[in-house]
Amino acid sequence: MTRFLIMVIGALLAAGCAHGPFGETPTVSLESVEPARLLEDFKSHVPEQFQLLNTVVFERSGMSFTAIGYLDINRVENRFRVVCLNPLGVQLFELSGDRSSITTHSVLPPLMQYGDLPTVVGTDIRNIFLGLVPADDAQVWRSRNSISFWQPSATGRMQYLFAGASHDLVEKNYYENSEIVWSVSYHDYAEINGKRYPRGIVLVNHRHGYTLTVRHKELYS
Repeated sequence: MTRFLIMVIGALLAAGCAHGPFGETPTVSLESVEPARLLEDFKSHVPEQFQLLNTVVFERSGMSFTAIGYLDINRVENRFRVVCLNPLGVQLFELSGDRSSITTHSVLPPLMQYGDLPTVVGTDIRNIFLGLVPADDAQVWRSRNSISFWQPSATGRMQYLFAGASHDLVEKNYYENSEIVWSVSYHDYAEINGKRYPRGIVLVNHRHGYTLTVRHKELYS
């Protein structure tokens, strides 16, 4: 992956387990919390459909790139749409996708020669915004201050980590052969109309060595 391609991926990913600039979730004991009840409460607070304006900062090997993105998320139908602009307002990319496919609607022509960018972009958006609820039969692991759910995913295993006073999802971590491949952390939750939204998100692709830091600017539910 060339230096230019890495910068392009950062520009296109309108989405975002390093804690980055948001800090860690305050520690709260979850020893008395029942995992099944925690999941039911979490499901009731997960927003099903919304539109989001955000900024994303891509970082790799000391370089960084900032972009502006518009996202339309529908978790009922497991689909998304994203439009991403560079800081000058030039549209770089528009795509949509679901749990099994990605469709490119437009792409800045010079970017077409740099590999399968829609797949890279769509995959990270999927990892961040879809599949937030573990399966009913996921394996439960507890610590004093957190509850984790583990389940098979693709060719590896996914961890969903819940913590904090509101029992929010604070991390998704994907492993293959006991090695972490990518991780997403969710920060600074706000409650709007009975639903909870993380105002900051950090995605770390450990395999390819880049970090995305996402800040929500405007939300339309």
